[in-house]
Amino acid sequence: MRVLVVSTPVGWLGSGLGGGVELTAASLVAGLLQRGHAVTVLAGAPSQLPAGCDAARLWCEGGVSQPSWQHCGREAAVQIPAEALLGHLWRRALAEQAGFDVLINLGYDWLPLWLTPHTSTPLAHLVSMGSVSTAMDAVIAEIARSHPQHLAFHTASQASDFDLAGAPRLVGNGFDLDRYQFQPNADAVLGWAGRIAPEKGLEDAAAVAARLQRPLWIWGVREDEAYARWVEASVPTGTLEWRGFLPTERLQQELGRCAVLLNTPKWNEAYGNVVVEAMACGVPVATYARGGPGELVQEGVNGCLAPPEDREALAAAVERAWQIPRHQPRAWAECHCSRSAFAERIEDWLNAVLAEPPCEGT
Repeated sequence: MRVLVVSTPVGWLGSGLGGGVELTAASLVAGLLQRGHAVTVLAGAPSQLPAGCDAARLWCEGGVSQPSWQHCGREAAVQIPAEALLGHLWRRALAEQAGFDVLINLGYDWLPLWLTPHTSTPLAHLVSMGSVSTAMDAVIAEIARSHPQHLAFHTASQASDFDLAGAPRLVGNGFDLDRYQFQPNADAVLGWAGRIAPEKGLEDAAAVAARLQRPLWIWGVREDEAYARWVEASVPTGTLEWRGFLPTERLQQELGRCAVLLNTPKWNEAYGNVVVEAMACGVPVATYARGGPGELVQEGVNGCLAPPEDREALAAAVERAWQIPRHQPRAWAECHCSRSAFAERIEDWLNAVLAEPPCEGT
């Protein structure tokens, strides 16, 4: 297949602003290339393709980054700023669509979903978030009725947020596990990784680390500086160690030194990439039983679970997870989250998209 992958307009590839979509994009592109498909990536300038994606073409467009739906109210209207990167990406995609067999949208945005029945080349959407907006819920439900094969989700927990016409297409996610070194021994530290923003719940991880009197290493873009300072002030000095936003090679080296990774989302996380990244290094995970991470973590196998917002239970989950043999999380990641398996699931999905008959009037 000739595939055009349209990235998130929230940030450029390599910036970290796109969150887990950036890692998903890298795995999807590299995996499809390995399976013999011709892939072009359309993303915001100054994007760069990560390792494993060198054979793909990269087209970059300028423009104003799109505000994330995570930071808008549930009843907020659809926003498209002047000179929006979102508009520039999809103007280019529409102009170039005749050169491709299928278009893949990785952005969680109203415009490309609305475009689905209006393109001449099939347009498929890998939905990257759970429900955060009435407007997005409505357009996803509309496409689920008119073009059900054109939607895919990472997990059943995520898909359950939406009003779908039938059983969801679940594709999980994939990782180049060769880039993650198994580390059989750990330092007496806890880890946390993600965008530093309120919906990620860092304050809960900080409180648990303080309760257990263990240092907490933190990786990620400080998206909300005031929030980061508030979290730091909420625990004793020295509890938190800010490690920055790191490329995969450096992140996995540091992450693998942790005894346990804490994952504390305040919302229905679609998947939980960092959960699998930790497991790939041999690090068990303590997380809330919510969303994708709650689906990925198997109690006593690769981590431990706690009821959402229950810090005391999360602290107990950390202590249980600390006892899990580190080969178990790595083995689970190898079995369920390889890039090759993800690419095969994506290919099966795209074949179903291409086989879906057009709806009347489209």
